Amino acid sequence: MADHHQLIFIDFEFTMPEGKANPRGFYPEIIEVGIVSVINHTAHKQFSSYVRPVQFPFLSNRCKSFLHISQAQVNSGISFQELITILKEFGDYPKTTVVTWGNMDMKVLRQNCQKNNVDFPFSGKFRDLSMEYKKFFGDRNQTGLWKAVEEYGKKGTGRHHCALDDALTTCNIYNLVENDKRYLQKPTPTTIGDRIDFSKVMNKFAT
Repeated sequence: MADHHQLIFIDFEFTMPEGKANPRGFYPEIIEVGIVSVINHTAHKQFSSYVRPVQFPFLSNRCKSFLHISQAQVNSGISFQELITILKEFGDYPKTTVVTWGNMDMKVLRQNCQKNNVDFPFSGKFRDLSMEYKKFFGDRNQTGLWKAVEEYGKKGTGRHHCALDDALTTCNIYNLVENDKRYLQKPTPTTIGDRIDFSKVMNKFAT
């Protein structure tokens, strides 16, 4: 029987203050979610929606222009509580790993849960793909999601800073990196016969 394992690729977009000085009590709130579920290497389902911020319901001009998200889009989104219910449904699978690009998505989700007195929806494992990418390629700095895709000679999916497109792009990079890891794994050990033949060749060059 197959050992079923789910990978959930998640990307959130957050509210941003207008300037460098944060308004009193400001914290980033989730305003868009993109989720891609992959079970046993097969795309299972995906979800995307805008999310209504609770504490600071009105988007700053900077946020709207940077993310290309309008106030009307956010107003028509799901509530934070609905978001948590959906995340729990995705996470309610025997073996689940949540994969994000960077650690901000889960940090902000945890903070949003605390501020709204809601339980954190995930209990499985977490993987920060940007750190894995950094270690794998020996980069000194963490690479941006779309720069990482371009380094592979690929294009990102859809539009950058659209949550679902970023989640799909993270999924694509995950597959590229995993393929490279498999490619670079040590080859199967040589048999004793191969080693004897090889030593003969070495002796030939030594004489």
